[in-house]
Amino acid sequence: MSESTSETESESSVEAKGGGGPGWLEKLSDTDTIQYSGAYATSGVDNSVRLDNFCDDFKVEVIRLTEEEMEFDMIGIDPALANAFRRILISEVSTMAIERVLIANNTSVVQDEVLAHRLGLIPIQVDPRLFEFAGNNTPNEKNTIVFKLHVRCKQNGQRIAVKSNELKWSPNGSEFLLSSEDSKSAGSSSKPRTYTSFTCSQDSLSEFSNNAISVMENILIAKLGPGQEIELEAHAVKGIGKTHAKWSPVATAWYRMLPEVVLLEEVEDEAAEELKAKCPVGVFDIEDIGKGKKRATVARPRACTLCRECIRGGKQWEDRVSLRRLKNHFIFTIESTGSLPPEVLFTEAVKILEDKCERVIADLS
Repeated sequence: MSESTSETESESSVEAKGGGGPGWLEKLSDTDTIQYSGAYATSGVDNSVRLDNFCDDFKVEVIRLTEEEMEFDMIGIDPALANAFRRILISEVSTMAIERVLIANNTSVVQDEVLAHRLGLIPIQVDPRLFEFAGNNTPNEKNTIVFKLHVRCKQNGQRIAVKSNELKWSPNGSEFLLSSEDSKSAGSSSKPRTYTSFTCSQDSLSEFSNNAISVMENILIAKLGPGQEIELEAHAVKGIGKTHAKWSPVATAWYRMLPEVVLLEEVEDEAAEELKAKCPVGVFDIEDIGKGKKRATVARPRACTLCRECIRGGKQWEDRVSLRRLKNHFIFTIESTGSLPPEVLFTEAVKILEDKCERVIADLS
């Protein structure tokens, strides 16, 4: 029997630029954080952040919510705070993922290490808050989930696809004997030791009695030819994306500033038709203003991708249309991998940020 694990890690960073002075206070329209609290105190300008003003201005508006994706607006916050939520969602909200793979037999063309890596990236549909971090503790029913997989292609059969549906939850823990126990098991009457130490079956616990633990279905693991076989156990534990990407609860979490499209002058008749045709996402529309005249209007500014097609074609278009972004209005999108609903992931991110703030306050006091 062989044991395989795999590791991948990714890290993203964001740089912020600075510049300008007090005259820029009302003109900045990007993510520059030059307006941090007290930046212009020496110039006699008070731009300090006050809690009561923040509470009055801050809003969260849910725009779209499904089982796997949520889009919402965060209004009245600094880019640094929006980025903090993004980074926490990616790397600090915990999930369950396969960490140890015990392979009893693998005659497929997929190497053991690659097979273990593919298994580790399969989302497990269970609430991680019901489990403890394993650390160096013995695997037990409170910190480990065991799945077993045993698939064999018939000798004269057609090639078969092994998908994640074949991973079956084993609520009683591991069934593989420890290597040191193999020789003792034949002559001993005591219960042989396995790779886990479950004191009870997980399906006897109230948390799982009516909700069986499963994985996301229809994910291809390997393909088997005639006579090939895979038999293994997969042990899942609790972790965070900062340790390994497989524990990240989101497929992606990202934000963009709300676009603001402003017509600097009236765009009418043929120019209006041309402006509407320029935009590939349909930001502009045309309204009838009477007497056979038409005028362009900004109908869907939220759809703007800032592709700048509307201002291409000469300086006259740059003088007609202005593309801006609201620096304190963020369109935030969360795509869950399936372990937790996206709205729960955001709530957990808020709790983690709150805990961080409380630790800082405690250390400073």
